[in-house]
Amino acid sequence: MTSAALQIFAGPAARARLAERGLRAEDVGLMPAAAGGPKGLILNGLDRFVFGDWLPQSRQTVHLVGASIGAWRMATAALAHRDVADAFNTMAEAYVTQEYDVLPGEKRPRPEGVSKRFGEILGEIFQGRESEVLAHPRLRLHVVTSRGRAGLLAREGKLRTPLGYLGAFAANAVSRPLLGRFLERVVFSDPRDRLPLKLSDFTSREVHLSRANLRGALLASCSIPFWLQAQHDLPGAPRGAYWDGGITDYHLHLDYRALQQAQSPLVLYPHFQRQVVPGWLDKALKHRHRSTEFLDNVVLLCPSPEFIAQLPGAKLPDRNDFMVLEAGERRRRWRIAVSESQRLADEFAALVQRASLQALPL
Repeated sequence: MTSAALQIFAGPAARARLAERGLRAEDVGLMPAAAGGPKGLILNGLDRFVFGDWLPQSRQTVHLVGASIGAWRMATAALAHRDVADAFNTMAEAYVTQEYDVLPGEKRPRPEGVSKRFGEILGEIFQGRESEVLAHPRLRLHVVTSRGRAGLLAREGKLRTPLGYLGAFAANAVSRPLLGRFLERVVFSDPRDRLPLKLSDFTSREVHLSRANLRGALLASCSIPFWLQAQHDLPGAPRGAYWDGGITDYHLHLDYRALQQAQSPLVLYPHFQRQVVPGWLDKALKHRHRSTEFLDNVVLLCPSPEFIAQLPGAKLPDRNDFMVLEAGERRRRWRIAVSESQRLADEFAALVQRASLQALPL
């Protein structure tokens, strides 16, 4: 089904449920949140409505699993016990206004400077409030990171990191599981409830999210190689270098089918595009962008092409805007995208009032 701004897609199990009873808040057991940098700003309106108005109509536990900006969005939801709109507005403004110094003669900021400033931004929001995130009565946060395995990516270095990622790229091009020889998925999970999914599709481990490692895990999950520094030896986790969770799980194409037997069997996925790409290194591998049985119970929401065409530059915000736009113009365009995202929320609010929904195949 397509509306002016919002598209809704679903796997076969989810489509059958939507046709039978519409989309109900009590049917949602998990929400993924993709990596993608500034693209995530277009979901701000949906985040405010879903977490502030819609999900509170139900009482079940909801698992939130995110990578990179998706992890920041989901941590914001878990932090926002009272004023959800204020929390997400604060996050959006912090993201829009971030700026990094570029040294004379250089084209982009150095990773150490970006990591330092981005860590300060996360600190301004979460420092001293980690316990609130971990004590949310209903929401369970799971932060996805990519940990370098023994060898070139075990620690960050001027030579070993580029060589390690060259090997990772080559291995992934042959087979996604081969990427697991270089990087493993490490999920920092709310200790009250493990992530209710089978993570057997890729080399993985799960560790407890805690007050001591929450901000470090968030920073690691946002640490794009060569743009930010790796985070090393996070408390309560195996030693090693931790990078952006989007490397292993760009759009969190996980096996969500285990939820189909739960009381709340649907996965609600606000996303900025229809395709759910497994890993960052798969972006150019179009044959890996297809839907699979992993997504059978997923309901995916995304902006329509017509909506995107009306945004500044006829596109979603993206990281290249830092390089090609003057800072003031970049901030102006990104704020417009955040403002326009309310249209997605308004249309979603109308959809969930319907007794039956017809969704497009995912």
